[in-house]
Amino acid sequence: MPLCLVIFDCDGTLVDSQHAIVGAMTAGFMAEGLDPPSAALVRRIVGLPLVEAVAALAPHLPAVRHERVAEAYKDAHLAARGAGASLEPLFEGIAQALDALDGAGHLLGVATGKGSRGLRHTLDLHGLAGRFVTLQTSDLCPGKPRPDMVLRALAETGVAPADAVVVGDTSFDMLMAANAGVAAIGVTWGYHPPDELTATGARCLVDAPDGIPSAVARLLGA
Repeated sequence: MPLCLVIFDCDGTLVDSQHAIVGAMTAGFMAEGLDPPSAALVRRIVGLPLVEAVAALAPHLPAVRHERVAEAYKDAHLAARGAGASLEPLFEGIAQALDALDGAGHLLGVATGKGSRGLRHTLDLHGLAGRFVTLQTSDLCPGKPRPDMVLRALAETGVAPADAVVVGDTSFDMLMAANAGVAAIGVTWGYHPPDELTATGARCLVDAPDGIPSAVARLLGA
């Protein structure tokens, strides 16, 4: 049986980071003297690379101000993390789902809009750093919905596209998978509604983490 790779999104799939992201984005906009976007709008852009996310929230601003808001976001995120106020709880059942996938012999990876430092912090916080054999972040290569992170993960692990699956909560994850030629599972506890996940390429939806291992088995023919 060939090696199989399960590539997880992080924010909204592994951890519930919406409050930390909304707080940092609010601070980033306010640092530039701008009215902050609503929490609902911020949740819509979770998963995109940071500067692209800011641009999506404020398309009327010039690129230089997108960069400044992004830098202020990073400063706010780091300050909150240093103060112990940046909460990113692991979704209930995720650890058990990872155990089941690992027990089935699958390789595990992450592809996220976070930067490398932020992802390492989140994984260390939950004792997950050793669970994943490939970590792809938006500061290493072009981010979602482009296919680059998935393609890098496949190259690093030697897994064929037919033997890989992406697990994520946003349309950006589904499109990234489709653009890379791999199957995608949409999770419904994250930040984009289920109908958008299906419309952008989810092969199936799961409503709780304990449904992930069986969905992976079905899609990969195990």
